Amino acid sequence: MENVSCRELRIHLLAAILLVSGAHVSWAQASASSTAFDIVITNGHIIDGTGSPWYSGDLGIRGGKIAAIGDLADAPRKRSIDAHGMVVAPGFIDMLGQSELTILVDPRLPSKIYQGITTEITGEGGSAAPLNDAIIQADHSSYEHLKITPDWRTLRQYFARLERQGIGINLATYVGATQVRRTVLGDADAQPTPAQLDQMKALVRDAMRDGAVGVSTSLEYAPAPYAKTGELIALGSEASKFGGIYATHMRNESDAVLTAIDEALRIGGEAHIPVEIWHIKVAGKENWGRMPEVVAKINAARAQGMDITADTYAYTAWFNSMSAFIPAWAHDGGDAKLIERLKDPVTRARIRKDMLTPSKEWDNEWMEIPGPEAVMICVVQNPKLLPMQGKRLSEVAKMWNKGPMDALFDLLIEDNAFTSVAVFGMSEPDVVLALQQPWVAIDNDSSGASPEGILGQEHPHPRAYGTFPRILRKYVREEKKLALEDAIRKFSALPAQRMRLTDRGVLKEGMWADVVIFDPTTVRDLADFENPNRLSQGMEYVLVNGVPVIEERKMTGALPGKVLRGRGYVP
Repeated sequence: MENVSCRELRIHLLAAILLVSGAHVSWAQASASSTAFDIVITNGHIIDGTGSPWYSGDLGIRGGKIAAIGDLADAPRKRSIDAHGMVVAPGFIDMLGQSELTILVDPRLPSKIYQGITTEITGEGGSAAPLNDAIIQADHSSYEHLKITPDWRTLRQYFARLERQGIGINLATYVGATQVRRTVLGDADAQPTPAQLDQMKALVRDAMRDGAVGVSTSLEYAPAPYAKTGELIALGSEASKFGGIYATHMRNESDAVLTAIDEALRIGGEAHIPVEIWHIKVAGKENWGRMPEVVAKINAARAQGMDITADTYAYTAWFNSMSAFIPAWAHDGGDAKLIERLKDPVTRARIRKDMLTPSKEWDNEWMEIPGPEAVMICVVQNPKLLPMQGKRLSEVAKMWNKGPMDALFDLLIEDNAFTSVAVFGMSEPDVVLALQQPWVAIDNDSSGASPEGILGQEHPHPRAYGTFPRILRKYVREEKKLALEDAIRKFSALPAQRMRLTDRGVLKEGMWADVVIFDPTTVRDLADFENPNRLSQGMEYVLVNGVPVIEERKMTGALPGKVLRGRGYVP
């Protein structure tokens, strides 16, 4: 059977001959025998993702892909979408999404699609796989919290589960270096023997063949800090052989941030692998104003030929486990051992002393915050603690009639170290400067959520619902810190280029039809720290692989997303 591209080529040749001979031919006449478009998006301002200015045109979609761009007024189609002067842009790519488990709870991921996110990259140090019984047992509270049964052990099996159930957006994942370490060494503060390191390298190779896009680290959170640089170079070298990327939540984002960048550059250089710095920041009140140093260091590395880029969520508060306040040594052996140490008066006193002592040896968040009012309790598991969600640590301390640090310790004990918090520890000028760098893309750094069901019972960071529309509202429309075309590039072509998604991220014939349609004068975030479970507004249509998941501002429930596998994938 003649394929579509050959048939279309003949049609266009016929049209050209007729035009040369002086005969008038319309698109419809020349295409009479060709297949109609599934959708034609008309009257839009096309911002293609490259950073170029908008232009007017129609966009024709067939078989999930962009089949034509231009004047398609006479083209046959099954349906039209009138974009009447709105922006038509590539779907947004979330460079760090954290939805590997919540996508199993609500595969539509409302908080993501209402932002215009059509693709998520996930797997921050920890990843969905590899899994073994010991990790499942250690993490049982997380699975229990979301009512998930982990019935996979490898990334290949995890991807198969996603494809069986269907997903609302495209998803790709790194294999986490922490995950690999835990599979072989557990949660202990230990160094691998040569044989154990070989096991870890083999797990990375297997994950890359399963479709991982690279290897990642999250070096602030135990047991990750126990890994030496040499271990990470060894794992990065394996991912590099399969065309992977090294992505990192660096070892330090505060006093020793420049040293942490040096480590990331060393790993990239010695492992021959590109480097992505996740949620680039300078944390802590003593470091406010140091973003120019960070930018200069990365610019200098790029000038010397180092392939290093970064991303940001552009809020002044981060979000992580409350247990990150505790020094790494106290996490040795996992959460159960941490709780034991917090209950022991002698060890508790040692933890307190470390947290009150400035140090460049570990990322001491307690020394970075202005005070306990800068810590908001967001997600708890113990039902008795639910009233604490949304309260500041200073309020909890007052309610419990104890000091803020004791309140933190006791909250961790009561919640079995499950608690997540928002921490207000960055300055706005630093955030803006990072956002404006041409090599900085955007990450949501929060799992997909929903105002309904289990996920709606949490109190997440507002970035979970608002990151991308907030940038469009605040930094493009109101403060004019970014041009609209540049923001769209940071949302689409830049991350697609970084992740080697050669068939996404730009509006161009032959690309997958991940498309957003929105009014740039009204798009906005509604989520804030007091009321975070609020969907963003302004996305008129969101298409994933040519299928609307948002249509006339309403969720369709369609699950057209695909698992996106890395370059090393072996079917």
